[in-house]
Amino acid sequence: MRYETGKLDLSALLVPCCRAGEALARLDERVLRSTIRTGFLERQDFHDAAASLWVDGELVHVEDLVLHDARMDVRTPTHELTIAHSVLRARRQIFDQPPPWALSAPGLARLRGRGQETAAAQLPAAPGHAAPLGAGDQPDEAADAGEGMDFSEIDALIARSSAILEGVGPAPERKAAPERDPLVYDADWDEEERLSEWRLVLQDTAGLPAILRAALLLDAWNSLQVLQHIPWLGRQLVAAFLRQEGPAASHLVAVNAGLRAVPRERRHARDRHSRLMAILEAFELGAMQGLKTHDRLVLARLQLERRLVKKRANSRLPQLVDLVIARPVVSAGIIARELGVTIQGALGLASELQLREITGRERFRAWSIL
Repeated sequence: MRYETGKLDLSALLVPCCRAGEALARLDERVLRSTIRTGFLERQDFHDAAASLWVDGELVHVEDLVLHDARMDVRTPTHELTIAHSVLRARRQIFDQPPPWALSAPGLARLRGRGQETAAAQLPAAPGHAAPLGAGDQPDEAADAGEGMDFSEIDALIARSSAILEGVGPAPERKAAPERDPLVYDADWDEEERLSEWRLVLQDTAGLPAILRAALLLDAWNSLQVLQHIPWLGRQLVAAFLRQEGPAASHLVAVNAGLRAVPRERRHARDRHSRLMAILEAFELGAMQGLKTHDRLVLARLQLERRLVKKRANSRLPQLVDLVIARPVVSAGIIARELGVTIQGALGLASELQLREITGRERFRAWSIL
């Protein structure tokens, strides 16, 4: 099942591509030179993660996601909330890595949750040896693990490794990746083959504009149904592709926020041309929404900074301003932990900054600026 990239009506797609590219470029330039760049990007990650569940037909409140990310849940986390948090962590991981990482083989394996299986498959088998130590293991643990080893086995392993590096010895047999549970994963669902077909779309569209290629990649991901249990990953890979190719080099595009503004009937139309038009419009709407949010945050920050006049030099209020810019909602516990104050101190800082309370409750109070 191969996704056909030919027979595109380029004349009809040219104008939407230009509009989407212009909107993304404006937002990217605004973010690059913004004084609230870090806070805006963190806030955008929260909103896009919640919008990802909305696109898939589920509902997750941004406030619950913020509290769950801070490990301060006020109720038992739902399955949808944990998925939204996975989207949030994936966006952070993609943005923390170099732009080409997400679409590389190691990046895809890590984002799919197959990184440990891939690493285990590439390690040589050594009978009588303990599992290889990770980067986070302590030296004392490594020493304890090595006390029971036979030095002859260690010498044999070193000799075998040296022979392999010099090209005079046979390569070690690789351990096969563990099979997935058939009760959870469909045996006929070949994710590797579908992923290969999707990556062929990336190669076949090499001569097209980056915006149109991103739309084709997203439509191909939905059509091929690449991953059975994490369909949301394709939208984040498209955002990583736009960051890699340049239209959004300074931020990770909130693809889900744009798709949320497009009617579902258009996003899931039978005609591919209609779907591509809807995706391109989603890119444009998401960028325009990001520009409006950024301008509102800048204005809110200016208003909050006016309340910092004549405050002492060691005041925690400037840190609280940065925190409320980066979080869609803050609670007393979040303020206390991030700023290193007590709960009463956090309540006093929120009152002094005159934040807008959104709960209206005594035992659990939270504030927001938008």
